[in-house]
Amino acid sequence: MEKVMYALLLPLVVVSGLVFANREIKNEASKKTTPKPLSAVERKAAREKWEATPAGINFKKWEASPAGKKVYAAEAKIRKHIRASTNMEAVVTALSLPPGARLGFGVMVRLNGDDYILGYGPGKSSEWQQLHRLKVNDQIIIRSHAVSHAPKYLYPIVWLNYVERDRKIIYKRVPRQGGC
Repeated sequence: MEKVMYALLLPLVVVSGLVFANREIKNEASKKTTPKPLSAVERKAAREKWEATPAGINFKKWEASPAGKKVYAAEAKIRKHIRASTNMEAVVTALSLPPGARLGFGVMVRLNGDDYILGYGPGKSSEWQQLHRLKVNDQIIIRSHAVSHAPKYLYPIVWLNYVERDRKIIYKRVPRQGGC
């Protein structure tokens, strides 16, 4: 009877030890991976350091150029819609991105008299299949969560949440699960 008891108790002790040891390793790893956020002074110093690099100098020149000012003005026109995530009426003007674009798949649209790049990301996703069926001069309604810019592009980049054509939803972004 004692041998059976020891035979059942020994694996229980070994498994419990492994589970406890694994838990400690995970806790140590999570403590190491969370970086401390930078203070305002550190952020400002890092930004000034970057602005002194050739890339930072070129970016500042682009911001002051007519092309940079045009991009910022176009962003300002739709910023209210972006923040509120409201509908914007757009017309598809081109089915391809400007030459040299590295945004993945996207189309060019006209909103409020200005041209924008609608960026979707990598073009192989099945959820964007309906977006590949858009045609030039299609009238669509879009909602976006962000607008960005880069000196490489002459147009602001609008990242999509929602696209509707002929009162039918053809794309709706699925929020991330399990993240912040």
